[in-house]
Amino acid sequence: MSLTMSDGTQLKTWVARDTKERFAALARHQGLSDSALLKRLVDLMLQTAGGGAAATAPVTGRVTRDLRLTVRLHPADQALLRERAAARGMPAATYVSVLTRAHLRALAPLPKEELLALKRSVSELGSIGRNLNQIAHAANRGERLTGPNREELRMILKICKGLRDHVRSLLAANLRSWEQGYGERQG
Repeated sequence: MSLTMSDGTQLKTWVARDTKERFAALARHQGLSDSALLKRLVDLMLQTAGGGAAATAPVTGRVTRDLRLTVRLHPADQALLRERAAARGMPAATYVSVLTRAHLRALAPLPKEELLALKRSVSELGSIGRNLNQIAHAANRGERLTGPNREELRMILKICKGLRDHVRSLLAANLRSWEQGYGERQG
């Protein structure tokens, strides 16, 4: 059952001015509006209350509360998280989710853009391989070749090997970046 704004109702309370200011600062620190933080707190309280009315509360259509996890980070760690997520072209929460899943399942994750670039490279290598195969078959049949000469074929082979080695190094760098992150100094 999904909850739309017309299905919902408003929850209000009065608090001291300094409490409101501290709450607003906390919401900003979390990257949320006051309302979003208050909603999270209410949902969390109902979830942790267990049984009773909380057990029969309607599901909002989003990810169920038991699949959601809240983590507090040191501000410097949060800045690093945002930076690394941005470098991967993904939201910070998605980045954390991918990292956690990769760690739990011993995966080496590839962000969508990196994966698509590697797939395009593999596709191009496949096309080159098919063309070279056709040339080799024609040469074996004794046909006169009008395509690349022997030296050009050596250069194509060298390029293919270079691309293969580059893809390997990309995969290795990707794995290292997920294990230790960007720009961390060792020592």
